[in-house]
Amino acid sequence: MTRMFLSGNEAFAEGIRLARPNVISAYPITPQTTVVEALAKMVEDGKLASEYMHVESEHTALSAAIGASATGARTFTATSSQGLLYMAECLTYASGGRFPIVMMNANRALALPWNIYGDQRDSLSLLDHGWIQVYAKDNQEALDLALMAYAVGEDARVSLPVMVNMDGFALTHTYEAVDVPDQAQADAFLPPYVTQNRFDFTNPKNIGYSAGPEYNRFYQVAHHEAMLAVRDVVAEVEARFAKTFGREYPGLVEAYMTDDADFVMVTLGSVSGIARDVVDDLRRAGKKAGLVRIRYLRPLPQEEIAEALKPAKAFGVLEKDVSFGATGAVYAGVQASLASSGRALPSLGFVGGLGGDDISRHQVEDAFASLEALSLGKAPAACGHQVGDVVFLNVAGEVA
Repeated sequence: MTRMFLSGNEAFAEGIRLARPNVISAYPITPQTTVVEALAKMVEDGKLASEYMHVESEHTALSAAIGASATGARTFTATSSQGLLYMAECLTYASGGRFPIVMMNANRALALPWNIYGDQRDSLSLLDHGWIQVYAKDNQEALDLALMAYAVGEDARVSLPVMVNMDGFALTHTYEAVDVPDQAQADAFLPPYVTQNRFDFTNPKNIGYSAGPEYNRFYQVAHHEAMLAVRDVVAEVEARFAKTFGREYPGLVEAYMTDDADFVMVTLGSVSGIARDVVDDLRRAGKKAGLVRIRYLRPLPQEEIAEALKPAKAFGVLEKDVSFGATGAVYAGVQASLASSGRALPSLGFVGGLGGDDISRHQVEDAFASLEALSLGKAPAACGHQVGDVVFLNVAGEVA
């Protein structure tokens, strides 16, 4: 194990190096670019034995990864924002073909207006494309997820692609001290990829076939069952990871101070760091606040979310996304999770950080104050611009 000072992108690239992908298909896009640049240098320097393909577009990058995975190769690609949308046609080919590609997505705002900074509208707009989606909170988790994503996606019970999401610039370009495992440790944790879902001249298979109404539904049911199997596989993979590397992860969600919480904030990604600090301050002041960080949004951890919110009298969701004319995608998922458990709670959906806007500590404190008021049966204080069921932080009064 070596301690290094790395950006989120560099840390993720180290994790991919340790996973020994056979094929890397790369097309640069801000703020993902330094991931594939770092991997290119590793290949050039002989630190990574991999076929590195510099292709002409994001669509081609994922198409190439699909083709490589269909030969039985462990594959990697990366993207962001409009690049992810350009890949959208290929996403369902990868998931429907049951190819366990790992892709890093640097979360970034969608155009228009054109913007290179980080929110989560890119990945959250594609939740229904059949990929496992997991969100890192810091650079250490990003590196570790690079390894665990292969272990989860390649498991025979799953065999699905994995999208590892990192907040653009907030993580991708921010430096932290990271523990980088030795290659021997990584090899012990993640053996070479072996699959029967591949082209094989001695045992031919039909890959990329058509299925009409008579049979199509069976493939969709099997896909859904595989996604639900991720819950158990993640638990097993994280237990092996802890045994190998000494770092533990909490599964699909991370619940913090929720056992007796009166009001709880649900978050996704790096903003959970500020939210956790605010929870600590509120606890010191004698107020029963709690936090739920969703790590895996697909599969949706309905049981875990409902259990974490069980003691609460009110909850809120703070996310960097809005589904125009509805709510945030995360808020909708949390509401569905509660409904599945037969409960309803007073709640607020907070949206911040759009286009990379700063989510300040003061905004998070105000959002928690609103939740505290809800938990006491009082009207929440105004802490932004409410439109329907969405409270936009850092927006006051009428929007021009």
